[in-house]
Amino acid sequence: MTDLLSLSRAAYGWIIAAMVLVIAAEICVIVWLLLRRFGVLPRQNRSELKRSKPSKRLARIFADGYLGLVLACLYLPIFLIIVFSFSGGSRFTFDNGFNFDSYKALFDSEQSAGLLSALKYTAILAASASVISTILGAFSTIGIYALGRRMKKITLTVNQLPMINSEVVMAVSLMVFFAAFSKIFPQGMTRLIISHVAFCTPYVVLSILPRLQRMDPNMYEAALDLGANPFTAMIKVVFPYIMPGIVSGFAMAFTLSLDDFIITQFNKGDTGIETLSTYIYEDARVKSLEPFWFAVFSIFFVVMFTLLLVMNIKRTQKEAK
Repeated sequence: MTDLLSLSRAAYGWIIAAMVLVIAAEICVIVWLLLRRFGVLPRQNRSELKRSKPSKRLARIFADGYLGLVLACLYLPIFLIIVFSFSGGSRFTFDNGFNFDSYKALFDSEQSAGLLSALKYTAILAASASVISTILGAFSTIGIYALGRRMKKITLTVNQLPMINSEVVMAVSLMVFFAAFSKIFPQGMTRLIISHVAFCTPYVVLSILPRLQRMDPNMYEAALDLGANPFTAMIKVVFPYIMPGIVSGFAMAFTLSLDDFIITQFNKGDTGIETLSTYIYEDARVKSLEPFWFAVFSIFFVVMFTLLLVMNIKRTQKEAK
């Protein structure tokens, strides 16, 4: 363990330094904004800003540097994991050269069966929770949009409570609820799916609502005037218009369910169900992170990055048309 810490200290020293610089830059920006907000620092008018080209260049340099530090803190650890996944060890060195031992261990190690089982349950849970929460969120958003101004405000406030509340509090409250109604909600996937749906649905609502608010209400009224009933008008007019928000909400729900740990850990019970996050926790707690986990993390990042890239390319192509 001492060797591991000493070897990883050099690799992550720059990351820690970059994180400290980012935090310091954020504090400086917040202090600067507060000083300008309360009039301590004078505000420049537009004519002065146009004449001060050197200050604009300096501000651009600081802005680009700040963005670079943030991106480095976010992606440099992931880049290091991908690089060292080809080292065949967990000591952050290439003593054994460049190899694919970590990837081969996914299929021939002792944990292969448990890993595949965890991947299966993770995929089932994420797919089920995202589909159900997207359906509930889409219809709920249409209902919220049709409410009066006061009721809409109250409903949106209630919808945001699970998002601003601590995830631990939500996990414990769900666990107590399921324990109180254990005969209705048996342990296993039923509790996990319900928990993930309750956690993901508010995010789906907030993904769809801005798109629905930009829709011209006359489109729905025109469909009714042309002979469509309310349900047909909703399916033929409203849903096609809000489909980009539905897709974004589904992607967010799938991602949130995929990497959730706290709610899953508290509500999985003793049925032996392990998702990828809980399986990593159980394995790392006993044996620390083994080399094949670097390969798992790398594959997940590449897959999710590819899906996000494809979605953005398709969205750009549709907007260009």
